[in-house]
Amino acid sequence: MEHLASLIARHAPQDGMHDMPIPGLALIRAAGPTDKVPTLHQAALCMIAQGAKVVMLAEETYRYDPATHLVVSVDLPLTGQVVEATPEQPYLCVRVDLDPALLSELMLQQPPPPGAESVRGLHLGRTTPELADAVARLVRLLERPQDAAVLAPLVRREIHYRLLTGDQAGIVRQIGAPDSRLSQVNRAIAWIRANFDRPFRIETLAREAGMSASALHQHFKAVTAMSPLQYQKQIRLQEARRLMLGEARDAQAAAFEVGYESPSQFSREYARLFGAPPARDTARLRTIGAVVVGV
Repeated sequence: MEHLASLIARHAPQDGMHDMPIPGLALIRAAGPTDKVPTLHQAALCMIAQGAKVVMLAEETYRYDPATHLVVSVDLPLTGQVVEATPEQPYLCVRVDLDPALLSELMLQQPPPPGAESVRGLHLGRTTPELADAVARLVRLLERPQDAAVLAPLVRREIHYRLLTGDQAGIVRQIGAPDSRLSQVNRAIAWIRANFDRPFRIETLAREAGMSASALHQHFKAVTAMSPLQYQKQIRLQEARRLMLGEARDAQAAAFEVGYESPSQFSREYARLFGAPPARDTARLRTIGAVVVGV
């Protein structure tokens, strides 16, 4: 992990999350512990090379460090907090986005070993030397851009293969299986994300997912640790925060734009998620020049 840490430090010298020229690769750095940062996390592998982080999904807490890695299989509203980092030894992390089509192709070529399917949409796995080496080689390709166009897809393929054959195979193989319960829930998630600003009936969402209403409610909560309505609320609040910070909307305008009819309800739910009412929260973030550090 020391070699991977030095690679990340070299290519991400400033705090924050940095998208790299290699598609699907991001490097994350923090020189100290951070506040709790809500974010919508997409399907990805996150591997820490130095430091430690705590991730919260609803009421559940997951801690990971260089010995473990995080796999997220669907779009999940998570709250992340770096808990171990100093200027001398900053938090250093790699995010590799996961490709369902590539996983499906690999599963056809070599079916993954049998094992229990993972229910939750995220999983902590043991980081093996083989997986860490593949991730380090992908990051190292940033130093050889002339090779990256050809070699990066091959290394990404190896990373997907390592995940399919590791102790997180139960969750990863569901990403690549179009008929899995996870894929059905993912269709419901995609519909909510596209229609987060308007009310919906669970029956409409169930038709989109190809499930009965009762089955959707059960499996949606099993994957995301929240109901579809709770999920929609998280998406609305995070989008409202983005509008206020990035597009200078006031709280009332942002509330109406994301689908709230009551500004007071919006303010209460915003404060419950972000720890302060909208005006105070956004003023604090602007004052400190906060950088949202991804999971």
